Amino acid sequence: MSKTNDFTTGKILMPLIEFMLPVFFAMFLQSMYGAVDLLIVGQFAQSLDVSAVSTGSQMMMTITNLVTSFAMGTTILLGQRIGEGRGRDGGEVVGSSICLFGLIAVALTLLVPLLSGQLSSLMNAPEEAFDATSSYIRICGIGSVFIIAYNLIGSIFRGIGDSRTPLMTVLIACVFNIAGDLLLVAVFRMGTAGAAIATVFAQAVSVVISLLFLRKKELPFLFSLKSIRFRRPIVRKVTSLGLPIALQDLLVGISFLVLLAIVNGLGLIPSAGIGVAERVCGFIMLIPSAFMQAMAAFVAQNIGAGKYLRARKALGYAIGVSAMLAVVMFAVTFWRGNLLSAVFSNDIQVIAAAADYLKAYAIDCLLTCFLFCFIGFFNGLGMTRFVMIQGIIGAFGVRIPVAFLMSRETPVSMFHIGLATPCSTILQVILCLICFHAANRKYHASGNSEA
Repeated sequence: MSKTNDFTTGKILMPLIEFMLPVFFAMFLQSMYGAVDLLIVGQFAQSLDVSAVSTGSQMMMTITNLVTSFAMGTTILLGQRIGEGRGRDGGEVVGSSICLFGLIAVALTLLVPLLSGQLSSLMNAPEEAFDATSSYIRICGIGSVFIIAYNLIGSIFRGIGDSRTPLMTVLIACVFNIAGDLLLVAVFRMGTAGAAIATVFAQAVSVVISLLFLRKKELPFLFSLKSIRFRRPIVRKVTSLGLPIALQDLLVGISFLVLLAIVNGLGLIPSAGIGVAERVCGFIMLIPSAFMQAMAAFVAQNIGAGKYLRARKALGYAIGVSAMLAVVMFAVTFWRGNLLSAVFSNDIQVIAAAADYLKAYAIDCLLTCFLFCFIGFFNGLGMTRFVMIQGIIGAFGVRIPVAFLMSRETPVSMFHIGLATPCSTILQVILCLICFHAANRKYHASGNSEA
C-alpha cells in the first residue's frame, strides 16, 4: 500500500491535483448513492416516489455532510501532527476519534428512525409522498452507524495524505448500490423502500472494505486496540476544529432544507423538480467540493511545517484550475439543464421545473470555485470558526430570505427561487476575501511564511 504523502516539499500543483482527483471521484461515486436511487426510481416508479427519495435523501445528505464536516477535525489535526513531524502521535488522535464518533453513531442510529415522521413533517413533504418519505428516512437512519464509520475512516486516510484508498472502497460499494437498486426497485418494484435498503447495504459494504484496507495499510503511526481511548485533550481539539465546520454545514444544510420545504409547499411537480435539480447540483459542485477537501489536508500539513506561503500558493493554483472547469459547468448547466434533468426523470413537467431552477445554479458554479477553495484553505489553517460564521451569514442572512420572497411571486419562477443561492455565495466570497487579507497580515507578522 502507498505511504503517507508529504505535501510540505517539492512541487505544488501536480501533487495537489493528484490528491484532489481521487477525492473528486470518491465524492462522485458517493453522490451516485442518491443519484442512482433517484434515477432508477424515476424510471421504474411514480412521481410520489421521486419526491420521497429526493426529499428523504436530502435529509440524509444533510446528516452525512454533518458527520463528514465534523470528521474534518480529525483530518486537520492528523495532518498538522504529520506536518510538525509528530506523526507517531496520530495513533492517539485516531483512537480518541473512534470513541467520539462511536458515541455519535449510537445516538443517530437510535434517533433518526424514531424521528422519521417528524423529520418528514419538518421537510413539508407533500401529502401524497409523506409516508414514503418517512420510510426512506427511517430505513437510512438505521444505517447511520455505517455513514459515520465510513466518513471517520475516510478522514483518517485524507489526514495521512491518502485519497486513493477511499476511492477504491466507494467504487466497490457503488457497484453494490446500483445492483441493489436494479434488483429491489426495477425487478421487485419496491419503490422508495427498495432504494433506501440498497443504499444502506452499500454503505455497510463500504465500511467493511475500508476496514480491510486500513488493516493492510502502512501507517505513519502505531495503532492498536489499546489506542482506542477517550483522551479528553485530543477530543477537545478534534471537537474545536470539527464542530464549527459541522455546525456551519448543518445550518447551511438546514437553509437548503428550508428552501426545499418552501418549494414542497408549491405542489408535487415543483417538489419533484427541485429534487431532481438538487441531485444534478450535487454532481456539478463536485469539483469545487473536492478542491475544498484537498486544500484542507494540503494546507494543514504546510501550516504544521510553518510554510504559509506554500499553502497560499496552493490556494491560487486550486482557484485557477477550479475556475476554468467552472466555466464549462456553467455553460452545460445553463443551456442544457433539461438534458441533465432528463437523466433522473421522464416527466416533462418535472424536467422543465428542474431545468429552470438549474439556470440559477449555473451562475453559482462561477462563484463556488472561489468560495470552496477559500473554505478548504481556512479549514487547513484551523480557522474553522470563521468558516462557520460566513456560512451562517450567507444561509440565514441571504439564502432563506431571498428564496421566501421569490416564492411569493405570481406566477412562481423556479429560476428566481434558485437565485437565492448565488446571492448568498457572493456575500460569502466577499467575507472570505476580507479574512484572507487578515490571515496574510497575521502570518507575515508572525514570521510563519516560509515557502
